[in-house]
Amino acid sequence: MATLKKILERVESKKTDYIAYNFEKIEYAALTTFFDLAQEFDNIEDFYYLCVAIPKGFFNLDARLYLIDPKLNGLSLISCSEAPECWPKSLPPPAIGPDDQHSYLRDNRLVLAVRGKRVLIEKLPFKTTHDVLGVLEIYPITTLSPHHGLFFEKFANRIGFNIHNRFLVEKNIEHLRFIRSLVADIEHNVIAPNMIYRLYLKHMRRKIMKNIELEKLFSQYVEGETEISTEHLLSELHEVNVGLISELENIEKHYQNMSLFLETLFRRSHFDKGHLTPLTKPCNMKKDVVQPQLERFAEQFKHMGIEIADQFSGIPDEEIISVVDVGLMAQVYANLFSNALKYAEEVITHEGERKKYLTYGRELVRDFFGPGKDGIKYNVFTTGTHVPADERDRLFEDEYRGAATSGKPGTGHGLAFIKNVVEIHGGVVGYEATQYGNNFYFVLPK
Repeated sequence: MATLKKILERVESKKTDYIAYNFEKIEYAALTTFFDLAQEFDNIEDFYYLCVAIPKGFFNLDARLYLIDPKLNGLSLISCSEAPECWPKSLPPPAIGPDDQHSYLRDNRLVLAVRGKRVLIEKLPFKTTHDVLGVLEIYPITTLSPHHGLFFEKFANRIGFNIHNRFLVEKNIEHLRFIRSLVADIEHNVIAPNMIYRLYLKHMRRKIMKNIELEKLFSQYVEGETEISTEHLLSELHEVNVGLISELENIEKHYQNMSLFLETLFRRSHFDKGHLTPLTKPCNMKKDVVQPQLERFAEQFKHMGIEIADQFSGIPDEEIISVVDVGLMAQVYANLFSNALKYAEEVITHEGERKKYLTYGRELVRDFFGPGKDGIKYNVFTTGTHVPADERDRLFEDEYRGAATSGKPGTGHGLAFIKNVVEIHGGVVGYEATQYGNNFYFVLPK
């Protein structure tokens, strides 16, 4: 009941306020229409135009809505009641400053603060000053009574609260999309590869059982129950122990990879921000990122008959120290190598040789990101049939799988994950059909 009492007090307070406002019939109609249509229009663009249509439709006044653009760190024109060709090319009006300033008149234009909800301002996906989300500009205003000024201030407040709510809803939707995508990342880069533990453990169990057999045999020999060659016994023990050490090393490498991937994907900042947040540091891309993944896949490449050609040249290692998120970039290469396992095919070279191989490398691309802004292009090439031309533009779309992937395991998420990771590093991804096969690449700023 305490809550109801509090709400009733606020209702009484608002009732008193509205009596004091003494809005005219057309002003009440304008607010009611705004509220009704704000509920009707789900598209944010439609809502922005509604904000400028109310002054135009009810008071025959033009209006412009400016909102803060985090990328520009300033106001940007979002909607205008005039035709697009009449939209101003000049700078937006000065923003509203301190909290006690709600509006100002300038060149026959009323500029009003569009403020968000103070108690929820920290929940916005961008920073604001004085809780201001933007400004509403109404014109031409030749004379402005205190009454009409109050009405437009209240109208601007309603716009601000609605925009704030929509931003929060959009942020929540983005969070849900991110979590869905992150679940796919975890499934693709952690859960599925983790199945290989079963194989390693199976191999270890087999070798341990062999050791138990040798132990029994040695026990019988010690007790004089059987005759065996100690040299042969030692040889078998040595072979089993070498195998156990090999499997242990495999498990340790896999554990290190999985730990790196889990720590990277479950980073708290991802969930706070609603998107992948790179934790970058200087590293040697070949030594710290590529080589561990190549070692991890080496046995599988060998099993599938895929030769590895080390083309990580063109730029000396000591000249390139990349600033990247090692965990995320490791997963980029893990995805590319995993795809190579599935899709590499044997080809016949011009010399008539049958070849099935993978190469990886890098090259310097001058001015790739603009004059004086070089890029480093990282390539992973595999032999095989070219991706059809009509599928290439969609390769990096989430859940997209080409016709040639039918019957092969996969979710269509790997390349989309690569694109996301590369783009948050300021890079771009791409595909090239080259001689004998397919080259998937990404370019990062040098």
